[in-house]
Amino acid sequence: MSETPVIVIGAGEAGLAAVHAANRHRVRPLVLEAADTAGGSWQHYYESLTLFSPSPYASLPGRAMPGGGATYPHRDEVTTYLRDYADRLDADFRFGQKVTRVERDGGGFTVTTADGTRWSARALIAASGTFTCPHRPPLPGLDGFTGTVLHSSEYRTPEPFRGQRIVVVGAGNSGVEIAAELARTARVSLTSRAPIAWVDQRPLGRDVHWWGAVTGVDTAPVGRLWERIRTPVIDDGRFRAAFATDNPDRRPLFTRLRGDRVEWADGTEEEVDTVLLATGYRPALDFLDGTGALDADGRPLHSGGVSTTVPALGYVGLEFQRSYSSASLRGVGRDAHRVVRGVIAGGTP
Repeated sequence: MSETPVIVIGAGEAGLAAVHAANRHRVRPLVLEAADTAGGSWQHYYESLTLFSPSPYASLPGRAMPGGGATYPHRDEVTTYLRDYADRLDADFRFGQKVTRVERDGGGFTVTTADGTRWSARALIAASGTFTCPHRPPLPGLDGFTGTVLHSSEYRTPEPFRGQRIVVVGAGNSGVEIAAELARTARVSLTSRAPIAWVDQRPLGRDVHWWGAVTGVDTAPVGRLWERIRTPVIDDGRFRAAFATDNPDRRPLFTRLRGDRVEWADGTEEEVDTVLLATGYRPALDFLDGTGALDADGRPLHSGGVSTTVPALGYVGLEFQRSYSSASLRGVGRDAHRVVRGVIAGGTP
């Protein structure tokens, strides 16, 4: 069993930001990634995905995302950028290595992957993302629905759904964008507990991310207080225009699913072909079970990304880890610097 100063789990944006931060402290990490290449989940998102943050606000430390200030990168551009970024880092990347178990070993860790390979490290950074752990809420009748149920992580293009009646659950950015795209070939309703929280893409001629940066709102260290605020849907007008046509339309959350039918809150019923859950993700941290790092609900116990229960353990890429932007390309670098300083360098995060 080989030993290394630090293991980073995951080679997506969060893991790469952690490697960059480690390199600044002259540490060469071992990176364990389940996929066969760097870039995390970006290559698996739906084909039309375009960032709602422009290039200057979609970059990792040390290298700008290609494109001008008004350019909004496409999914494939982000994937290429991340792979190129990984090539420039000093790390021992091991691909096809899915971490299945972490054990505390004295003052460090033993990490085991799916093929039985084991590594030892003095410090550990979990940057495994969330894409492999889609959240499927216990909606009434969902388990007995006889139509198709899929999560937004499984959606790629609208063509397989041509002519269908579809219900999209969830009024965040992904739900709104997917509903609008599906409506080109199908009849679509978006259903949610609260109305869509529209936010203008460019208020007063400036991108909303510029405003977030100059006001400090984007980086304010308020962590999970953001969870109490409805997820904003950033729109340049296209999606509101789509919903104004009534296909897609937005409805209150249905009462229940029964067989192949949906019962709406107003008492009406209709047949549905597909229910698509745009209901987000949860941290993919099952490998930490039994270490004392997680609470009873599987959430990591941490302060700003540094574990409060397990020494030398840190996280990068958690939603609302420290600020609103913590789980984004523009935010993981700041968090990674703090976590590495706290976990690897022994400083105050």
